[in-house]
Amino acid sequence: MAKAPLPSAIAAVPEAPSPRPGPLPVEKLYRRADLSGLAFETTADLPPLPGLPGQPRVRDAIGLGTSIDARGFNIFAIGQDAARIGVSMRALLAETTRRRPPSPDWIYVNNFAAPHRPRALSLRAGRGPALEAAMTEMIEELRAALPAMFEGEDYQRRRSAIESSLHGQAEASFGTLAEKATAEGVAILRTPMGFAVAPSKDGKVVPPEEFSSWPEDRQKEVRGHIERIEKELEQTLRAIPHIEKQRREAIRALDRETAKFVIDAAVEDVLKPFSDLPEVVAYVEAVRADLVENAQLFLEQPGQNAEALPPSLRAGAQLDRYAVNVLVSRDGDTEGAPVVEELHPTLANLLGRVEHLPVQGALVTNFRMIRAGSLHRANGGTIVIDAHALLTDSLSWEALKRALTRGQIIIEDVAHFVGMTTTVSLEPDPIPLDAKVVLVGDRSLYYLLAAYDPGFERHFKVVADFDDETDRTAESEALVARIIATQAQREKARPLDRGAVARMVEHAARLAGDSGRLTLLVEHLRDLVIEAGHWAGAAERAVTAREDVDRAIDEQRRRLERPQILTRDAILRGVELIDTTGERVGQVNGLTVLGLGALSFGRPTRITARVRAGGGRILDIEREVELGGPIHSKGVMILSGFLAGRYAPRGALSLQASLVFEQSYGEVEGDSASAAELLTLLSAISGLPLRQDLAITGSINQLGDIQPIGGANEKIEGFFEICAARGLTGTQGVIIPESNVQHLMLRADVVQACADGRFAIHAVRHIDQAAELLTGREAGARGADGKFPYGSVNARVEAALARFAEQRREAAHKAAEAEEE
Repeated sequence: MAKAPLPSAIAAVPEAPSPRPGPLPVEKLYRRADLSGLAFETTADLPPLPGLPGQPRVRDAIGLGTSIDARGFNIFAIGQDAARIGVSMRALLAETTRRRPPSPDWIYVNNFAAPHRPRALSLRAGRGPALEAAMTEMIEELRAALPAMFEGEDYQRRRSAIESSLHGQAEASFGTLAEKATAEGVAILRTPMGFAVAPSKDGKVVPPEEFSSWPEDRQKEVRGHIERIEKELEQTLRAIPHIEKQRREAIRALDRETAKFVIDAAVEDVLKPFSDLPEVVAYVEAVRADLVENAQLFLEQPGQNAEALPPSLRAGAQLDRYAVNVLVSRDGDTEGAPVVEELHPTLANLLGRVEHLPVQGALVTNFRMIRAGSLHRANGGTIVIDAHALLTDSLSWEALKRALTRGQIIIEDVAHFVGMTTTVSLEPDPIPLDAKVVLVGDRSLYYLLAAYDPGFERHFKVVADFDDETDRTAESEALVARIIATQAQREKARPLDRGAVARMVEHAARLAGDSGRLTLLVEHLRDLVIEAGHWAGAAERAVTAREDVDRAIDEQRRRLERPQILTRDAILRGVELIDTTGERVGQVNGLTVLGLGALSFGRPTRITARVRAGGGRILDIEREVELGGPIHSKGVMILSGFLAGRYAPRGALSLQASLVFEQSYGEVEGDSASAAELLTLLSAISGLPLRQDLAITGSINQLGDIQPIGGANEKIEGFFEICAARGLTGTQGVIIPESNVQHLMLRADVVQACADGRFAIHAVRHIDQAAELLTGREAGARGADGKFPYGSVNARVEAALARFAEQRREAAHKAAEAEEE
């Protein structure tokens, strides 16, 4: 059967050949900092940086959030470096709130009508302690003045007159009745059980035996007298409580009159400085009324052992009802509104709490035991909260949202939410919430809240998104130098010379994973400043030099590199099979990155492929055993599309292939090895061996373009270490995507080996370039006749796939003939 001609579209459009790339020049492997842009001798010459350097978007967002008073315009600050964000936010917020007036003081005082609901009062900044001191002074004054007034001669005389008058009135009633009873032959007797009435004669009580011997008429007459006297006695006794009530009321009126004279003078002294505050005036007037009614609290009770009373009933404790609990107070001379940072946002730390004291086996409390939360302290200003810490306690997060919704700070007892039985507590007045809330968290947390918490975006309408990196320019290098100088001064570390700062700028690019970018993660730079200063001190240098920074970077890595050493030793000892010399068909060295905490390192991995004629299926063994992630599986499917599109544009791909990461026992994820997998397949199909002294990384699309990957520096260094340990031959190297060249910030030993010609980095943009490097043959571009050059890689692949197709047709023909027979 004659072969069908290739489609005219293929024949009409020849492919442009991809030139075989040479090794990258050394200057592409590492970008040094420009010393001419660092115009200082040491960092001691540089002033510290205020606010948020290099974050104009964040500064604008914070300015917007803090200047809008409407509800919901709270701020969520997004960034990777929480410590840096917290420090920066405090500095910027202090700057933006400096122009705002100081926030008011808040106090809690006794509610005399409902003691379980203490009243909250607001005063101008700094006046809360003044009121507390005035009330304390008044109470101390009354403790001395009132007893003296009640012990005075005038009070005692008037009280004696009241008691004598009412006592005489009662005695007179009894005397009149007693005389009447005696005249009628009846005696009124006092007994332990009360009063009794009995017959009498000559002033003496007649015994019952004698009385029974009297004539009946006389007995009857006396009994009548007794009944009448008993009724009159009952009436007289009924009048006694009324007389006693009159006595108490008269004495109470005297006490009020006497106390009021002293109390009025003391209260007026308190009122004068606060006459402009109606709420305070109303409270002090309530205190005046309660003092007059309870003046006896200030009096010593004779014969009473105060130490035997419970603490809550002693005189001093009883007078606490007139104290002032200053919840929040600010110095009236302080400029601006408060900026509060809450690092441990529990329910009590945010909203405040009511404390209790054990007294005789029970828990007691009062308004003086109300404690402020961070929202109280931030009222009128801003509070910065760690979002992750806040969300670890669901009660705190929900309570914060309730406070923002209501615009009030309500002290809540956590026991009520978890169903615990607690003692009776207080219900303090809510305090209006007038504070900007700034949550600090990472991007994933922000997006989760936005997606799953319906109230989140209603309360946090302003996003301050911190840049973790910045473009590397002369200006940004100078900015990072200032950041480094600021950290050195803040941590009291040794100053750094220009060479040390240049090395740290270069390390900032390495941390960013991009020679054209610089990290702004201050925490990493601060740690390096401190450690480099330590090694400078060990070398007895007053100023940190470049070699001290190198030492600190090396030591940081050495402390973490045990897993990397174990992995490298397994390869060098032949436990994990990796070839770095020779050629093999269907086998290539791929590169992966392992991340273990702060450690990230690259390592080579063997990728193999086996092929035969089949139905166009490429078996991803990693996926079949559920060790391959979805992105890795996507990469395998993409290379299947490339094979079909390039080599079988008209029909089915007659190929059955299997791909595997050899000696891989963990999950494989990502598509950065898809180029290596494709090259392994091309080798297995064509029978062309691949160089084992080269490793390759890169993802591929269906057109054969090599796409960038992450961790290029770590991957190169991982393969270099294996080659260096076995001995560099001058032919070894790594193939990377051309678009990853801009990311290279390689270690000094790798750069030096490349400069000496003992190692090489090759950058490719198409799979054909990588195939030429690994096979040593021309990849071949399809010509005007629709064919690849004879003997080229692509020609051999296409020929092999054609044989597979022919084998399938022959097998199908034989199967059909067998069925007919």
